[in-house]
Amino acid sequence: MSDVLTPALTMAGRSIRLSRRNIDAVITSMMLPLMLMLVFIYFFGGAINTGTKYVTYVIPGILILCAAFGASSTAVSVSEDMKGGIIDRFRSLDVGGTAILAGHVAASTVRNLFSTTLVLGVGLLIGFRPAASPLGWLAAAGILLAFLLAISWLSAAVGLLAKTPEAAAGFTFFMMFLPYPSSAFVPIHTMPSWLHGFADHQPVTPLIESLRGLLLGHPVGTAPWTALAWCGGILAVAIALSGVFFRVRTA
Repeated sequence: MSDVLTPALTMAGRSIRLSRRNIDAVITSMMLPLMLMLVFIYFFGGAINTGTKYVTYVIPGILILCAAFGASSTAVSVSEDMKGGIIDRFRSLDVGGTAILAGHVAASTVRNLFSTTLVLGVGLLIGFRPAASPLGWLAAAGILLAFLLAISWLSAAVGLLAKTPEAAAGFTFFMMFLPYPSSAFVPIHTMPSWLHGFADHQPVTPLIESLRGLLLGHPVGTAPWTALAWCGGILAVAIALSGVFFRVRTA
C-alpha cells in the first residue's frame, strides 16, 4: 500500500506546486463559475420561476458546475505531462502510472474543494440560506467529494487518450455543458418534452437534486444513492481505462 501511497502523495505535492506557478489557470477555474453564478442570478434570475428565490435554487447547480469545470482540467495536466516527456523520467525512478495519476487526481480534488467552498461562500453573501443539519452538510460534502474524485479520474483517462493538451481541453467544455440539460438552472419540466428523458437520467441531475435537498433540508428520496452509484460507476470505469491507456501510451 505504501508503495503506491507515498509516490502518489509526492506526485500530488508536485501537481499543487505546479498549480501555484500557473496562477492564471487557478484564477480562471475559480472566477468562471463565480461569474456564471452572478450572471444567472442577476441577469436571468428575475425571469425564471422556480417556486423559490432563484439564488436558493441555482447554487447547488453552480457547485456541481464549478466542481466539473475544475476537475476536468486534470485532462490538460496529464496530457502536458505525457507530451513533455516527464513520465519517462518518473518511470526511470520506479514511479508507477497509478501513483502518477493518483497524484494528479488528489491535487485536483484539493484545488476544487477550495474553489467550490469559495463559490458557496459567495453564494451565502448574496442570499443563499441553507437549512441543512450537520448530517446534511456531511452528506452533501461526501457526495461532492465522490463526484470530484470520479470526474478527476475520468479526466485523467481523457488526458492519456488525447494527443495534445489542446485536444484534452475539449473535455473541459463538455463538462461545462453537461449541467445545462439538467435541473441545475431551470426545472426539467419547463424544458422541451424530447429533452426530459436525457435530463432526468443523466448523472448530473441526481447529484444536483441531492445537494439541493440536503442543503435546504428537503426530502431527497433515492437521489443520493443514484448519485453515488453514478460516481462509483464512473470512477471504476475511469480507473480501469486509465490503466489501459497509460500502458498503451508508455509501451
